[in-house]
Amino acid sequence: MALLEIHDVTKHFGEFAAVNSVNIAIEAGEFFTLLGPSGCGKTTLLRMIAGFDQPDSGQILLDGVDIVSIPPEKRPIHTVFQSYALFPHLTVESNIAFPLKMSGKTPDEIRSRVKESLDNVRLTSFANRFPHELSGGQKQRVAFARGLINRPRLLLLDEPLGALDAKLREEMQIELINLQQEVGVTFIFVTHAQNEALALSHRIAVMNQGGIEQIDDPSKIYNFPRNRFVASFIGKINMLDVQVLEATSPQLRLSVMGLGEVAAPWRQGIKTGDKGVIAIRPEQVQILHYSENLGVADHFTGKVHDYLYVGDVTTYIVELCNGLLIEALLPNSTPGRAKLFEIGDSVVVTWQYEASTYLNG
Repeated sequence: MALLEIHDVTKHFGEFAAVNSVNIAIEAGEFFTLLGPSGCGKTTLLRMIAGFDQPDSGQILLDGVDIVSIPPEKRPIHTVFQSYALFPHLTVESNIAFPLKMSGKTPDEIRSRVKESLDNVRLTSFANRFPHELSGGQKQRVAFARGLINRPRLLLLDEPLGALDAKLREEMQIELINLQQEVGVTFIFVTHAQNEALALSHRIAVMNQGGIEQIDDPSKIYNFPRNRFVASFIGKINMLDVQVLEATSPQLRLSVMGLGEVAAPWRQGIKTGDKGVIAIRPEQVQILHYSENLGVADHFTGKVHDYLYVGDVTTYIVELCNGLLIEALLPNSTPGRAKLFEIGDSVVVTWQYEASTYLNG
């Protein structure tokens, strides 16, 4: 039995279905992420798990018990918010101790547990400081410690890193992974940041318009998206319109209008005549000088339309002979700006057929 089971949960606000017949099973010890654009229903779903909102229908089972009718303060669940929600008049130590005091723990137990918690988040030397004396990352660590002090069955994290700058956010991601591994508590994390979800999660549920598009581990979400929405929402991706010429294992034969034939890995349920797209990540696309000896099946000529230098990589935008634009990502492995191609250069783009995914519709 999963630790948390969500069965056909639906929530309306007026005529709007914020969450629509969602089903999820989350195992004990997982770092599980709800990922999606603003308004997709992820925060509403998190609030129903916490007990702040009630579903219109469906069940939320924790250890096999339906908790829908249990008030939030009675659930063995804590929530960490983006705003930290620390008490400004209390020290770090007192902020972390507050839930234990409210639950009637003895002073000795409070002291012991707070000391352990401060050690876990590396804030022992900050115990007597007030929130206004802390950095954003330190405040967030206090919020994590307070959320974990009562040893909840679930810790819910609602965009907890959203207020931090990029460098600190990256540092806190590593700390969050380590903290979750140390305490062993199940985390349910809400974010709209794809890279954050990929870096942190054991599994990801991609949400859209109140429903679940795909639940999978990060590598499968990224490399084997189930549909166009998942493919386009997670990272950068090229999508070319195609029609299926032949659907026989192990390869699909596909026609790209104005370019010719390409291959893609076969998948069950695809039929000759189907129309869809092939999706290829930019890092899987090779860009070669026009004069190079290719020796590969799927390759197309074009011209460099533009490029974007971002430090560790350069993204080239190539205009193919039919007018379509395709992105190819190359690492900058030499000092300075490793610009291998100029705008207007005649080039060839190619990819291994295993790197592409055919998506219907």
